[in-house]
Amino acid sequence: MSLTPENKLRIAQRLDELGVDVIEAGFAAVSDGEMEAVKLIADAGLRAEICSASRGVKGDIDAVAKAGADSIHLIIPVSDLHIEEKLRKTREQVLVITRDMVKYAKDCGLIVELSTEDATRADFEFLKQVFATGVEAGADRVVACDTVGVLTPERSYQFYGYLRKALKVPVVSVHCHNDFGMAVANTVAALHAGANQFHATINGLGERAGNASLEEIVVSLMALYKLKLNIKTEKLYGISQFVQRLTGVYVQPNKAIVGENAFTHESGIHTQGMLANPATYEPIAPELVGGTRRLASGKHSGSAGIKATLAGMGLDPSEEQLQDIFERVKTVGDKGKLVTDADLLAIAESVLGLSKAKPIQLLEITVVSGNTVTPTASVRLKLNGNGKGNEVRGADMGVGPVDAAINAVKKAIQEVEPIHLEQYNVKAITGGTDAMVEVMVRMRKGGRTATAMGVREDIVMASLDAVIGCMNVLTTDYN
Repeated sequence: MSLTPENKLRIAQRLDELGVDVIEAGFAAVSDGEMEAVKLIADAGLRAEICSASRGVKGDIDAVAKAGADSIHLIIPVSDLHIEEKLRKTREQVLVITRDMVKYAKDCGLIVELSTEDATRADFEFLKQVFATGVEAGADRVVACDTVGVLTPERSYQFYGYLRKALKVPVVSVHCHNDFGMAVANTVAALHAGANQFHATINGLGERAGNASLEEIVVSLMALYKLKLNIKTEKLYGISQFVQRLTGVYVQPNKAIVGENAFTHESGIHTQGMLANPATYEPIAPELVGGTRRLASGKHSGSAGIKATLAGMGLDPSEEQLQDIFERVKTVGDKGKLVTDADLLAIAESVLGLSKAKPIQLLEITVVSGNTVTPTASVRLKLNGNGKGNEVRGADMGVGPVDAAINAVKKAIQEVEPIHLEQYNVKAITGGTDAMVEVMVRMRKGGRTATAMGVREDIVMASLDAVIGCMNVLTTDYN
């Protein structure tokens, strides 16, 4: 993925607010844009130390210094595979490079974190020799990288434990990749063995299968190991959503800590326990990470969960009506369809014979887009409040016609309803140029979240159906 310098700065500011100690802002030597990003972040006056990655060459180190970073993540390959096949050098030459480049970086006034690439597949005695050479030359910190994720938790504990004992340096850092899905477990094991800094990314983003996930490590250390960290955990969900939106890379729904389903409960067995005491099926409260609890409706639901969800909408069906709603939800689920909150509300309104007008209705939309035109949309909506309808209008721009249309709707109602879009997913469900598209959204109003779906041939209209459907769930109140 690529980010503009401005968006990198926005993420860095959120990371700083989160409480991380070091922000690796980019690879200054890679491009003019990366140089600009590192410089922007270094000049932003953040509390965190600002770092830039670099190879073991003077030009890269010069770029880091020019960008104004506080520290350098100086990467030296150490496995024979990398030394012989990538660098085309010898071990002796790597030792000379390590000594000279660490000294050069120190002379440039940088804090040096000496990073050994592919360390977990290197000869351990040579690895110690590289680190000893770097520390003697002035390295402030060292990091052994599990570059292709081949560690297991047991081996990680041994590996970093040996390093901690062998090296006389204040900071031994762990850097794990997730090729076998064990980056978080390996990182925690390394910290248990004595490593005292870890490298991680929001949502586990990174090369190939990704890096260790910051939010999973932090919450594991705090909730399972009872460690005190300076991370403001209540900001984790928000920064996860923010990074997803800026990168366009969305996490799987069942991702730990920040996934859409991390605190969502559907099974009747689970919801029954949740309603009695949330601790029955939640190891941590969603508020700890800035998330919200949600009871979902579907084929696995129990009547108690559906009743609780309806109560949140201000609906109190009789036992007979509840059973009818319950059976209809099951029928929809058995057909392989997802039951959104908007679907549940529609089913309940039908069973209860409610004909209340939807709080928000789309009357008109105009979208303008093209190669030389900034996508712009204008909408006319009808808002029904206290039985009275009034029209509102909104216009806004976006990165595309869908974004512009959603922004226009949000602008039209923002004075009345502060509702935020948290997730937007789209997929084609038929083939051809006239394909039907399915849009799923999740939105938040205060402490409540809701889901809705739109299905049309027109992606803009499908998106608005979903967004307005979601807004209607969050603004409908039968109390």
